[in-house]
Amino acid sequence: MAAPHAMVAGQGDSSESGLILSDSSTGEVKRPQFGTRFLTDPRQVFQHNAWDNVEWTEEQEASAKKKVLENSQPLPPEKQEDYDCRANEYWNDFYTIHENRFFKDRHWLFTEFPELAPQCGLNHESHPEVSGTDEGQQHGLDQQQSRDVAALPHTDGDFPGSSATYRILEVGCGVGNTVFPILKTNNDPGLFVYCCDFSSTAVELVKTNPEYDPERCFAFVHDLSDEEATYPVPDGTLDVIVLIFVLSALHPDKMQASISRLARLLKPGGVMLLRDYGRYDMAQLRFKKGRCLSENFYVRGDGTRVYFFTQDELHEMFTDAGLEKVQNLVDRRLQVNRGKQLTMYRVWIQCKYRKAFVQPPETQG
Repeated sequence: MAAPHAMVAGQGDSSESGLILSDSSTGEVKRPQFGTRFLTDPRQVFQHNAWDNVEWTEEQEASAKKKVLENSQPLPPEKQEDYDCRANEYWNDFYTIHENRFFKDRHWLFTEFPELAPQCGLNHESHPEVSGTDEGQQHGLDQQQSRDVAALPHTDGDFPGSSATYRILEVGCGVGNTVFPILKTNNDPGLFVYCCDFSSTAVELVKTNPEYDPERCFAFVHDLSDEEATYPVPDGTLDVIVLIFVLSALHPDKMQASISRLARLLKPGGVMLLRDYGRYDMAQLRFKKGRCLSENFYVRGDGTRVYFFTQDELHEMFTDAGLEKVQNLVDRRLQVNRGKQLTMYRVWIQCKYRKAFVQPPETQG
């Protein structure tokens, strides 16, 4: 159920690709990490496809708030109930129409989330970035803690990937535009990737992709909003959980329980990675009257839904699930269509939250 993400609320535009640079020494094309290209001269706005950390003026923010308020009259309860009950139908229709033609692989993931890259796992002595709203600092995980976690007993049992040493789950995998880049890039022999989606059509597209390898990956249908639904792995067995533009597709009343359920799947020291829509993103401002379901929650023309978050909302959600903040930042990006001389203001939120390490039981002398 990877949410549509584009200039008109579609996912297949250049917005996920971000900035692309070429390494002249190797010829390899790389995307720099967020926050490396700044617009200092407004006259140069059309020199590049995108600019990072774009500050909004007070007038611009006031205009955005006014626009949202104007279109905030919610639809009648019976209409909202209909969209909720038929959510699966709308997502299956979406993937039936677009199949895998609508999306681009998310190669930027390894820049923003190095936990997904080879030998960068939390139990492989990684050193994730710690960043708050205004500043960032390096905070390496204690190596002794990592060894202690590896020594802790885990739930026994034969489940897909049970012999793996590093396990990643993507929730809302869509047609595999996160999963397949991970499998292609991360050649760790101990890696196993799980991926699930609300849409059975999307999962079938993943399984029929020539790059799908059941020895390294397990795709399954799952309703994230159903906290009673079972996962194919025991609690406490995952190193990384990935949520890319998927939490926003849930009804706001179901978000907290969904995150809390996912947190139980993480190992001590495991991380949850999220990237999703931020408040006053261009997609929110483009919604017309008659599309609002509740405050900051909307329905698209195809029946799929989307919520626009603040940092505080996400922080509260993750901490209430028992996770610790590693990163919570706003990606305010000015995207440029140089051909049409258009500017588009995007607002995304990127988070990393970690499950606390637990001390192994003391041995008695």
